[in-house]
Amino acid sequence: MNNTQELLRSHSSVRKYTGEEIPREKVVELIETAQMAASSHFVQAYSVIWVTDEEKKQKLGELSKNEFQFRTAGASFLFCVDFKRLQVAGQKHDTDIVADSAENVLVGVADVALFAQNFVIAAEAEGYGICYIGGARTSPAEISELFNLPDYVFPLFAMTIGTPTKRNETKPRLPVAAVLHENSYDVEKYDTLLDEYDEIMENYYASRSSNQKMATWTKQMADYLIEQKRPHIKEFLAAKGFTWK
Repeated sequence: MNNTQELLRSHSSVRKYTGEEIPREKVVELIETAQMAASSHFVQAYSVIWVTDEEKKQKLGELSKNEFQFRTAGASFLFCVDFKRLQVAGQKHDTDIVADSAENVLVGVADVALFAQNFVIAAEAEGYGICYIGGARTSPAEISELFNLPDYVFPLFAMTIGTPTKRNETKPRLPVAAVLHENSYDVEKYDTLLDEYDEIMENYYASRSSNQKMATWTKQMADYLIEQKRPHIKEFLAAKGFTWK
């Protein structure tokens, strides 16, 4: 493996940092690197809020149910799907853009995810740790108000980055055979592969250096997906201008 592959394979989430602030020039450099990610039709349908105000940072932590992380992070961000800038671009040519479609929601989500992952890789290459915070979707209306997000803009996730106090073990991923299909989708292999993966994860959870527990991946997924999560999201997106036409 080359150094890039080794870096990618070493990722683990970090939730406690030293509190050392990340310099402004470094944040700008990371954002510039993130912007080089692929973008569907080059729409670049993303914006990121850098949260430097301490009161807003604390409130974001409360609203996303992750107060602890924000206290020690070197920098905190809110990553957003953004079609407002595209609306302004259309207006320059007397064009009303069509943003409120399911396709554009998917385009925006993909753009933000690619942009953010470039940001993460660049940050980790500098020795920083990061953690994605999907809890930002728990109170999206309140978070939108907190950061003055206009129509056609909505928060997808928050992120903390900083110098880690410790490095967690890398969590084993699904075996390649479980996610790689050749020429056609094969559901028959899952029974065996998932049993094998459950054994791997059970050993991992029991032996890791902190937060040890008895758990398997399939049981965690069954418990997580037994009910609809965040049912308010569809109504919230409609209020922001995305009606899923």
